[in-house]
Amino acid sequence: MSTPPLAITGSTGVLGSKVAALLSAAGAAQRLLARNPERAPHLAGATAVACSYGDAAAAASALEGIEVLFMVSAAESADRLEQHFTFVDAARDAGVQHIVYTSFQRAAPDSIFTLARDHYATEEHIKASGMRWTMLRDSLYLDFLPALVGEDGVIRGPAGTGRVAAVARDDIARVAARVLLDPAAHDGATYTLTGSEALTLDEVAGVVARETGRPVTFYDETIDEAYASRAKWNAPDWQNDAWVSTYTAIARGEFAEVTTDIFDITGVPPLTLADFLRRTPATG
Repeated sequence: MSTPPLAITGSTGVLGSKVAALLSAAGAAQRLLARNPERAPHLAGATAVACSYGDAAAAASALEGIEVLFMVSAAESADRLEQHFTFVDAARDAGVQHIVYTSFQRAAPDSIFTLARDHYATEEHIKASGMRWTMLRDSLYLDFLPALVGEDGVIRGPAGTGRVAAVARDDIARVAARVLLDPAAHDGATYTLTGSEALTLDEVAGVVARETGRPVTFYDETIDEAYASRAKWNAPDWQNDAWVSTYTAIARGEFAEVTTDIFDITGVPPLTLADFLRRTPATG
């Protein structure tokens, strides 16, 4: 099966580079869009082109002749939604036919997790563009959970006994590659990509402790404590709200749903946290 002309964003990041590598291994030609093309991976069948989400003219030029676009959400910033809208409009103007977008689990205008609201708005903008679309609503990254552990071995946040069905980027990448190789089969689909289990942060601490051999515990902060403990980073208000609402969203069950979408699409079950830690060398 021949694939339509593909463009991949985020190829200098973890998820985008994994998707690009899988597409290359499958023999697909692809265009890697990157702010710094020299940092893009060198892969068979891939060419790197300069592109920035916020630069409409450069994006339209970079997307000329592309039919299917893998759009990794932009880095967190105060103007991320504006960047997304600019890029989606540029894709439409360049003649892109289908966008595969990395959204977020339970994206909605009233999501407790503040950044999920931006993902919902981006989804709606894509749908209104007239292009075909596929939404990959990822849960929190499984890769991120060990990084929640502070230097003192404590995970802190107002998550209570809520659960999170975190998912490995490797598993998301496998789904994305399957979708991009046969986009017509996934036209108009919204997939919720989760791991195979939903854990409380107390359980996360237990798994990390068991697999790494270091003592790890979870402390259920109050919301006031959560803002106070993060004040040392002098982050803007929107960033602090995003950090804290990650935990309050867990507490309210926004990330607790476990789906079979990854297995249904790839035939391989997603990694558990223990699986991930056993595959990933300790870094500290």
